[in-house]
Amino acid sequence: MSDRVHNTVQEGKNVANNGSLSGAVIAVAGAGGPAGHATLVRLAEAGAVVVGADNNAERLAEAVDAARYARGGATVTGETVDLLDLEDTRAWAARIEKDHGRIDGLVHLVGGWRGSATFAGTDLADWDLLEKLLVRTVQHTSLAFFDALQRSDRGRYLLTSAAGASKPTAGNAAYSAAKAAAEAWTLAMADGFRKAGGEEGPRSAAAILVVKALVHDAMRAERPNAKFAGFTDVKDLAEAIEGVWSKPAAEVNGNRLWLTEKP
Repeated sequence: MSDRVHNTVQEGKNVANNGSLSGAVIAVAGAGGPAGHATLVRLAEAGAVVVGADNNAERLAEAVDAARYARGGATVTGETVDLLDLEDTRAWAARIEKDHGRIDGLVHLVGGWRGSATFAGTDLADWDLLEKLLVRTVQHTSLAFFDALQRSDRGRYLLTSAAGASKPTAGNAAYSAAKAAAEAWTLAMADGFRKAGGEEGPRSAAAILVVKALVHDAMRAERPNAKFAGFTDVKDLAEAIEGVWSKPAAEVNGNRLWLTEKP
């Protein structure tokens, strides 16, 4: 079962109605991490109603508070949801649509990493974990939100993936395979939107934002001499996520949007 976090809607005179996402209702899965923090803030600043989910209530509450403070009066809420439970995920989607009347986006930021020094040293227990975090959660959110996104006039399902899915390295076999599977599943969802749109083209879209890896301020503080070459700052990722809604569905549906060099 899910627990609502900060479920009192904050609405105030400071909210502008001219943001790029004004009126949009966007859910963010994996909202408690650094990328989730940045994305909640960016979407709130753009005028969206934002509903975050995470399995860690404390991290989620911090992310929700940060987004609210960044945009005075913004409507930002959160729930702890078990995304490994399909029915719990469906219930979350149903509550959002019931509470707000629509769903215009699902941003999937659930992450996790395990690796090994060599290919032969791969521990298949890593696959067991990553399959749940990186694949099963994508399956559940996409199935739970597909119909609502299809009903929207600007529905978007956005998966954040890694360049390693296209060019795996020996020590990242489990991680890269899980990312590749999540991408394939998302592209199948995109084909569902394409077919539903018929001759007029898709009205909603599923797309993949590809990074080498993510970096944030705390990482830089911990490793001040590190270059983080090719990494994408979580704030830049959040900006790219917001920007997807400014493009036509047919332009982004079924595409990989690269935020780093292609391997």
